[in-house]
Amino acid sequence: MTRFRFVTPHRFGKWYPSLRLAQRFAVAIGAGFFDERTGQFVAYRDTRLETEMREAEGSIAA
Repeated sequence: MTRFRFVTPHRFGKWYPSLRLAQRFAVAIGAGFFDERTGQFVAYRDTRLETEMREAEGSIAA
């Protein structure tokens, strides 16, 4: 399972299971905004997108 979050020089977001959800909440930490004309997320300068790969809960590693 891949998780996503946005990080600014002074704040970081929570981990979310989808990029779209991470973008939606990135606005709250000042990491970017949605361009109403194009409908796309625009990240502010110095904002990073972090991803993390995790095993699905309940899976058994061999």
